[in-house]
Amino acid sequence: MQEKTVGPGQVAYITYSIVDSVGTVVEQHDMPIGFIAGGQSGLLEKIERAVLGQPEGSRLEVSLAPEDAFGARDPNLAFTDAIENVPPQYRRIGAEVLFENEAGETRSFYVTAMDDRSVTVDGNHPMAGQTVTCVVNVVSVRDATAEELAKGLPADGGSLLMH
Repeated sequence: MQEKTVGPGQVAYITYSIVDSVGTVVEQHDMPIGFIAGGQSGLLEKIERAVLGQPEGSRLEVSLAPEDAFGARDPNLAFTDAIENVPPQYRRIGAEVLFENEAGETRSFYVTAMDDRSVTVDGNHPMAGQTVTCVVNVVSVRDATAEELAKGLPADGGSLLMH
């Protein structure tokens, strides 16, 4: 039996973890995620390109610069305010604060620093501005059906558990 490799029109299932520059795992997905290679998979482009041509069972590491992953850090998305201007429920590190702009769009900010006088919130992704490594495992590969190709999604929604 011929080994299946990831190619355009194939459904591939992967697991992955994202590791920061000091080797700490900052995100991990042990449940296989499926996508149709060569389509609008939703994967980061550099990861999908790296997975193309890989056989089932392969493991690869992909280095992602900020522009390939979480973007550059925007200093305009972090600000500090006097603690008396901050409601008590947000006076803790890690607290999520939702802000809405004039257009009605919301963005999550997180409390990243505080002391007796001030609270700092940051709307950047925690990994913004950092180069990270994505460790990808190709769990399985199969041909996509005509229906899957038309929809651009695996029939099971991308969850290997439903097989």
